[in-house]
Amino acid sequence: MLFWMLAFLILCGFLWHYKGQLKITDITDKYIFITGCDTGFGNLAARTFDKKGFHVIAACLTESGSTALKEETSERLHTVLLDVTDPESVKRTAQWVKIQAGEKGLWGLINNAGVLGVLAPTDWLTVEDYREPIEVNLFGLISVTLNMLPLVKKARGRIINVSSIGGRLAFSGGGYAPSKYAVEAFNDSLRRDMKAFDVHVACIEPGLFKTDLSDPVKTTERKLTIWKHLSPDIKQQYGEGYIEKSLDKLKGTTSLVNMDLSLVVECMDHALTSLFPKTHYASGKDAKTFWIPLSHMPAVLQDFLLLKQKVELANPKAV
Repeated sequence: MLFWMLAFLILCGFLWHYKGQLKITDITDKYIFITGCDTGFGNLAARTFDKKGFHVIAACLTESGSTALKEETSERLHTVLLDVTDPESVKRTAQWVKIQAGEKGLWGLINNAGVLGVLAPTDWLTVEDYREPIEVNLFGLISVTLNMLPLVKKARGRIINVSSIGGRLAFSGGGYAPSKYAVEAFNDSLRRDMKAFDVHVACIEPGLFKTDLSDPVKTTERKLTIWKHLSPDIKQQYGEGYIEKSLDKLKGTTSLVNMDLSLVVECMDHALTSLFPKTHYASGKDAKTFWIPLSHMPAVLQDFLLLKQKVELANPKAV
């Protein structure tokens, strides 16, 4: 009996793996639109899917990013300047994409554009510190999706939203994690709403990757700027050496940082081309072995492990 159960499980595993390998055909007649292509995941995705034969429309925030991308890709790839927080810019881009894609519609929409914002203790921050990441990561993503949705429905295509492990576990104060939690909720409701139209919606949850988004120098500079404007009371509570000690703590987590950006692009590729795409993709060794499992654990365990990485305050009772 045990033998047959084991054989059945092995067969199920084989069939599950085989199903995941089945791909769509006729890639060369399909259009995909990717946001945030200046650098990082979006840039690599644009170059990768261009080589595969897709008609890639890559949205960049800067002229320099657009120019550099065009120099590295084929004539098939088109770039467009887009600020996802500007409703008029999004509307104009959607109209332009409609002309480019024509009757075929848009097979793939990859919402990748995002910013980190300020990562700092909550009592250091103002509402304005939360605004930028929420405007870009959430409202920008929703705006692009709503404007491109008719084109994706026409093609019965795919929507891929790049979230983060920060959408499963809030590892720091600031607007980044709240924006990504909200992206997860929007993704789930959109996925259910689009099932009737044969549009598949997937969410990618990258772990910690070495990109411009997570540049430790820029992150520290922003934190230092906020520190200079804090009240004397808060500075006394945290202590003058708080930021330096925090940096020392971060050095111990460098082993968790993924260097290979293609891990995320491979998830995008599967979500775009598989006949049986997944609904969620965890990307990066840290996401799969630490962050995602921890997000399912009791809050007391989450707090214990995450607080171990925080610096002890100098005088928290000085209030």
